[in-house]
Amino acid sequence: MNQTLTRPMEFPVSLQDIQTAHQRIVPYVHRTPILTSESVNEIAGCELYFKCENFQKVGAFKARGGVNAVLSLPEEQRKKGVVTHSSGNHAQAIAMAAKMAGIPAYIVMPKTAPEVKRKAVAGYGAQITLCEPTQQSREENAVRIQDETGATFISPYNDYSVITGQASCAKELMEDQPGLDAIIAPVGGGGLMAGTLLSVHYMDNKIDVYAGEPEGAKDTYLSMQTGEITKVDHPNSIADGLLASMGEKNFGIIKPLIKDVFLVTDQEIIEAMRLIWERMKIIIEPSCAVPMAALLKNKEVFAGRKVGMILTGGNVDLAKLPF
Repeated sequence: MNQTLTRPMEFPVSLQDIQTAHQRIVPYVHRTPILTSESVNEIAGCELYFKCENFQKVGAFKARGGVNAVLSLPEEQRKKGVVTHSSGNHAQAIAMAAKMAGIPAYIVMPKTAPEVKRKAVAGYGAQITLCEPTQQSREENAVRIQDETGATFISPYNDYSVITGQASCAKELMEDQPGLDAIIAPVGGGGLMAGTLLSVHYMDNKIDVYAGEPEGAKDTYLSMQTGEITKVDHPNSIADGLLASMGEKNFGIIKPLIKDVFLVTDQEIIEAMRLIWERMKIIIEPSCAVPMAALLKNKEVFAGRKVGMILTGGNVDLAKLPF
């Protein structure tokens, strides 16, 4: 899938932008640890280095992009607050960042969002509006609130300040674990994946970057096949954090840089999630298990290599465990 790069590529986000964003958010987010597991390495047939964003503030990498986006806003704009739509982790990130900045946060969440995520958003003092579990309903409600309040809309992923914040995750991974051959992460709306690709592109472009994606929400996979954004009408997967449609800004970065996109079934996601819980004794959510499932399904691609894997979050509804 990777296209041959014949000339230096130019992107709307520079290495300087990523470094500035990282400095901006450092006081507010964790530099998460990188864990290893010999038993998981044996099963996977490669050396795995897990960047544990499940230990991040709000329990997910989304804290990075959310904090950067809110703190990047001019003071006048910031006062009127921020609005977004999200099934949970980005919602928590924006709610937390708004609380830190002392400004209002208006969050549109689908009625199907996990209870644990809804409670967390409310805990940060955000105003929650529940909507139908469709992209259209999310967007319409967000626009309405924006019109009523004058708040600034911050996309969960299709926003360069969000992408730049998410890029800090792979930046830390490469700084703390040099010599990686590959990095794999999940892809939904594409904010983390675009940020990861940019950090790798600027810092060590010999590293191959792969995405894992659920079969039931395979718009990135289809978009790479067609060369343009191709939506899935009714995305459905246990990986609730990956149901968002690919953003245009994200795809413009992902398309020329990504090595490959691997699809996995819900059953494969559940098995990978269980493996991490059992062998590493850490809690990860289904969306977070997608790259592990993808790696186990495509062992020959990663055999004997040093692979960084971004564990994106650990916000699990414990009343609805799939095992």
